[in-house]
Amino acid sequence: ADLGKLQGFEKGAKKPVEMADGKPFFGAKAYKDSKVCNMMTVSELHRRYHDTTGIVFSSMYPGCIAETALFREKRPWFRKAFPWFMKYVTGGYVGEQEAGERLAQVIDDPKCSKSGVYWSWNGGAKTVGVYSPDGKPRGAGGSGGEIFENQQSDAVCDLPTAIKMWEYSAKAVGLRGNEICKDVDPKSLETTQRLAPLVAF
Repeated sequence: ADLGKLQGFEKGAKKPVEMADGKPFFGAKAYKDSKVCNMMTVSELHRRYHDTTGIVFSSMYPGCIAETALFREKRPWFRKAFPWFMKYVTGGYVGEQEAGERLAQVIDDPKCSKSGVYWSWNGGAKTVGVYSPDGKPRGAGGSGGEIFENQQSDAVCDLPTAIKMWEYSAKAVGLRGNEICKDVDPKSLETTQRLAPLVAF
């Protein structure tokens, strides 16, 4: 994913704008960009509102759910081969029911009460979901395994870009800060103001 400088968001994300970076539409990139923006949004919700509201904000990677309608516009051979490949070659396949159970776990499991976490499972994937020398799982994917706190990508952790993304998004849908949450953490606003010179055009 590459959000560029959020040129598309800056222009209001309205037609003919199609991508976050203002470039022509490309489906696979739009999918990846949207994931980064979603995770940035959760991180910003945590940073801005967790301390004052006590709400737990989480993101998660349930695994590769390969048999939904997501690939409905792909060629028939791909729709048939991709789930097989994920099941028997990479081991990264996760069924819809298990993915739903993982979502329910993040919502209801007391061990997931920590806010601002990106949750994953060290399942049966053959190319990821391995342990690092520090004894903690790194990577994620595949059925089964245990839940753990995964590391977010550098793109998701880019705070100046996350702030811009938040502000452009709020503007695009006509929301003000006090309409999102009346109890705003003053420290989060101080951080936003301190970073303003970094994110200004």
